[in-house]
Amino acid sequence: QVQLVESGGGLVQAGGSLRLSCAASGRIFSINRMGWYRQAPGKQREFVAHIISSTDRTNYADSVKDRFTISRDNAKNTVSLQMNSLKPEDTAVYYCNANVVTMVRTNDYWGQGTQVTVSS
Repeated sequence: QVQLVESGGGLVQAGGSLRLSCAASGRIFSINRMGWYRQAPGKQREFVAHIISSTDRTNYADSVKDRFTISRDNAKNTVSLQMNSLKPEDTAVYYCNANVVTMVRTNDYWGQGTQVTVSS
């Protein structure tokens, strides 16, 4: 089984910065795409950002564009999310997501999530 583990969440003041990271492990041949979703209390889980492995093309939700930057270390199967100018509305559990190729199938995998809290 493939496992994704997030780290870097915490409490930060509005306007501050935080860097999340996610490491993928297991029987991985390759990773097509890695990204981040988030879910605030009482809200639907929403897309934040992703990066395509083969092209390094990135995509961001409008709410985080110009504030967040996603990057990936393909050799180490890790992805990071640099979050700057944080706002209280960024408060959520952030989940790592990856589309992973294994010897038996290609599937999406999810991490357990890491809490990000932005205070005003």
